[in-house]
Amino acid sequence: PVLLGCGSAQQPGSCPPLCECSEAARTVKCVNRNLTAVPPDLPSYVRNLFITGNRLARLPAGAFPAQRLPDLSALNLSGNHLRAVEAGALAALPALRQLDLSGNPLVSLSPQAFGEGGSPLEELALRGALRDHGVLLSLAAMLQSGALRNLSRLELADNGLLLLPAGMFTALPALRQLDLSNNSLVGLRNVSFQGLGQLQSLNLSDNSLGVLRNGTLAQLRGLPALRRIGLGRNAWVCDCAIEDLVAWLKETDQVEGKEALTCAYPDKMLGKALLKINGSDLNCSVPVDLPSQLQTSYVFLGIVLALIGAIFLLVLYLNRKGIKKWMHNIRDACRDHMEGYHYRYEINADPRLTNLSSNSDV
Repeated sequence: PVLLGCGSAQQPGSCPPLCECSEAARTVKCVNRNLTAVPPDLPSYVRNLFITGNRLARLPAGAFPAQRLPDLSALNLSGNHLRAVEAGALAALPALRQLDLSGNPLVSLSPQAFGEGGSPLEELALRGALRDHGVLLSLAAMLQSGALRNLSRLELADNGLLLLPAGMFTALPALRQLDLSNNSLVGLRNVSFQGLGQLQSLNLSDNSLGVLRNGTLAQLRGLPALRRIGLGRNAWVCDCAIEDLVAWLKETDQVEGKEALTCAYPDKMLGKALLKINGSDLNCSVPVDLPSQLQTSYVFLGIVLALIGAIFLLVLYLNRKGIKKWMHNIRDACRDHMEGYHYRYEINADPRLTNLSSNSDV
């Protein structure tokens, strides 16, 4: 490929300063150049644009000139220290199919970043870009609005996610690949896979999943195109709640490397393969009787209260003389106070006594 040089006077189709261009490959690379904004004079022939390792900080509305990049289909903006993607920032790219925003510390992502009419985007990579919870909620709002209905690949790995917003993927009917690996997901109760009839690959490896509940397993069974599920390196809790997951693993051929899935808790099950677990290992044959548990708790509580009452009575008995003396003192003090109040009442009620009291005071 021919690299077009940079000149002080830009001609149509020429290469912007600090960038490398190949018209034959229809590619422009502006890599590690400390750019603070998208070059305004990008050649119109560009199909693949790499602006990575710079310091863009924000992507404002109209960052890409309207109607100037009609063929731009792959845009890589990874590692640019981007913190904000504003409304309309990616609206003027009619051919955009691939977008990579990985490695940017986003704190603001407008749900209208692609404009009001949506986008033809098919692949979106946000690896390590969703550390801020508000950005995750904004992304969920964008996906639920239907702005990215053509999305077939979504990468959300390396984001430290604990839980996902409810219904986050319900408006993605074309989604084929979903990567949620290397997060901290503790459960999938909020996650709905319904409507993802085209989903072929689901990566849930390297998370903190302890079990997959019946509702989640039923959804996975109902996805006709699903062929690959990654569940490796999760913290599986091998108690009675994992029976359904074990049964599903034994019957499905969708889970990659399922033979290597092992228990993380409790200690007695540590390292045991999930596929080798049976009912006797979990000791779930005897159903838990909740009413009897409650009854036992009430009996124990009654015993504790009775013991406390006995100790209190014993203390009273051992200190009976002191208590009796204390009560006598209280009674004498109360009697003295009452006699004083009675004397003052008689003085106030009898004018003669009042005058006598006044003369005495004089």
